[in-house]
Amino acid sequence: MRTWSGSRWLLFGVVPLLILLVVGSVQAEPMSLPSLNIGVGTATKPGDMATTIQIFLLLTILTLAPGLLIMTTSFTRIVVVLSFLRTAMGTQGAPSNQIILALSMFLTFFIMNPVWQQINKEAYQPWKSQQISQELAMDRAVMPIRKFMLSQTREKDLALFVSLSKLPQPKNANDIPTLTIIPAFMISELRTAFQIGFLIYIPFIVVDMVVASVLMSMGMMMLPPVMISLPFKILLFVLVDGWGLVISSLVKSFG
Repeated sequence: MRTWSGSRWLLFGVVPLLILLVVGSVQAEPMSLPSLNIGVGTATKPGDMATTIQIFLLLTILTLAPGLLIMTTSFTRIVVVLSFLRTAMGTQGAPSNQIILALSMFLTFFIMNPVWQQINKEAYQPWKSQQISQELAMDRAVMPIRKFMLSQTREKDLALFVSLSKLPQPKNANDIPTLTIIPAFMISELRTAFQIGFLIYIPFIVVDMVVASVLMSMGMMMLPPVMISLPFKILLFVLVDGWGLVISSLVKSFG
């Protein structure tokens, strides 16, 4: 009976499936799949060569876009300050790196929106409507970014990189190359971020000191003070609306 039962399931289960597969393969029509051909040809007109160069330049710019976002915007200051905040609170991986990076990116979009709106109005839209050339559009697009970076860069840092580049003494800010402004802007941003991070550390250090003193006076020497102070630091941060204070201070620091 067991042999017949197994054979019956094989007969009524597998055989119909094989029949369906055979019939489907006979009646199925051949499928036509799209193909993609990529080749290198010879340019017959100067315009074709110019278009090819523009495509390569566009791909290069897209590749360097994350670096440009970090180097020429407010992203550096924001992400460093938020990292200091997490370290000062001692919450280890909360908030996670993904959350810090996402918050920093959207705050960067919020802060840099007036600059990008000016670039869109004065450079991109006239170039799109073919009112100005591509070279003039690039010059107009760089000017708002230069103005933003110069407003946040210390004169000492700017003078440092001007001297390191061994350029002639510039008469005004327009004579300073953009490649000289960018590193000066970055170290100025790091300096400002470390200053804000120091101010963030102070109240949390006070909480750690108070908790450590109380535990020592109670004779609880073996209990780690960080374990006890962490809930109090989180409570203090929530009560004073810490996220609102930190974010508002960051945004106002670019004013």
